[in-house]
Amino acid sequence: MGNLAEELMAELTCETAFTIPVFGGIPIPESVAVTWAIMAFLLIASVLLTRNLKIVPTGKRQIALEYCVTFLNDFFTGILGEHGKRYIPYLSTVLIYIACANLIGLLGVKPPTKDLNVTAGLAIMSIVLIEYCGIYSKGVKGFIKSFAQPMPIITPINIMEIFIKPLSLCMRLFGNVLGAFVVMELIKIIMPAFLPIPFSMYFDIFDGLIQAYVFVFLTSLFMKESME
Repeated sequence: MGNLAEELMAELTCETAFTIPVFGGIPIPESVAVTWAIMAFLLIASVLLTRNLKIVPTGKRQIALEYCVTFLNDFFTGILGEHGKRYIPYLSTVLIYIACANLIGLLGVKPPTKDLNVTAGLAIMSIVLIEYCGIYSKGVKGFIKSFAQPMPIITPINIMEIFIKPLSLCMRLFGNVLGAFVVMELIKIIMPAFLPIPFSMYFDIFDGLIQAYVFVFLTSLFMKESME
């Protein structure tokens, strides 16, 4: 158990990947460096997947790409409605990023989502988008009035939700990713030879994808609630 505590503290420690030699040295955390690598991968993949697209798709690459885009559009439109289509590119990007960030642990790299700063940043961006949806759809005056709905007495609770929502999004994502790590380490201690393989498939792949889905799903629900 002592080794588990040490490994857990190592996972929680934000290590410096490298230092940029300007202004006395700017330390770049490991989570930021891995995020940059994911961004570069997604950028290159986007360029390669969208080359030579045709109006009538014939190749398997374009058909698969259009299927994925259509699926994401239908999924988010089903939650946000037609008025929420303008937010689909952002939500899809966050979904893909979190999925890649959770799955990158399979390559022996520390997932950025194990850094509380990363999940907090994602949650803050989500709450900014949620409140923007309310202002855009209701106007500034209507947005302010919505805090007194359905009755003025619950105005303080509605104001508190502005801070509660990002906190819940942040801690849910961070806690589940870190919890999966703790469970896997305990399994390795009990049965180091056989059990970790199937459980790794669940916690590293299935659970990582589920957490990406839950994050954007809840963000979409909060946006829908803000727009109504």
